[in-house]
Amino acid sequence: MEIASDKQASDIVLLDVRGLCSFAEYFVICSVDSERQLHTILDEIEKQLKGEGVIPHHREGTLDSGWLLLDYGDVIVHIFGHEERRYYNLDELWQRAKVVVRLL
Repeated sequence: MEIASDKQASDIVLLDVRGLCSFAEYFVICSVDSERQLHTILDEIEKQLKGEGVIPHHREGTLDSGWLLLDYGDVIVHIFGHEERRYYNLDELWQRAKVVVRLL
């Protein structure tokens, strides 16, 4: 979350999805204003976590799609353009999850 916040992502939320799904414990969801910002946040997350020996198990989406998913096992990071976030509406889909932190 801190990396996304430092790179000016908006509406950042950390959801505790334990007990609601079997494939992760937490979701980080954030919005970006541009493809360039999406790329910057992606690069910084991968760089910092790789420096700590953590690499994603799986990655989905493309920069030009307005949505990226980074699967780090227990934590899944979703980076969305504003329109794509409204379309996929993960906040509503996972509304039963506990909001640990929300940064607007």
